[in-house]
Amino acid sequence: MTDAAERPTPPEGLPPKLVTELRECAPAELRKAIVHAQELLHFHGEAELPIDPEDNDDILRVAEHDGYTEVVKQFRCADGCDDCPHGPYLYHVTEEPRPGGTTKVHWSFMGTVHEQEE
Repeated sequence: MTDAAERPTPPEGLPPKLVTELRECAPAELRKAIVHAQELLHFHGEAELPIDPEDNDDILRVAEHDGYTEVVKQFRCADGCDDCPHGPYLYHVTEEPRPGGTTKVHWSFMGTVHEQEE
């Protein structure tokens, strides 16, 4: 089991009841919830976000804009770091076309988010 102090912060606007339900899910149930949420996005004609957080990322906010996705996140580094978590930091995430018709997700660091900006 993981330390509750390291539990990710839910994104803004996610209903508290849903947050509670998700926190009580086992990993297998969470994976199924992700699949179902992606299916619902497709049903509503929405594309999936290009966001794939690392294990040490804590996504605080995601906002869609024309041409990019705005992401505010903080992260945890090595065990024993007294300054963790680091951030929050603002990124603009884009999907860049690659030869062969594929795309690659590109994270552009925009800077530190100050409390009044959050």
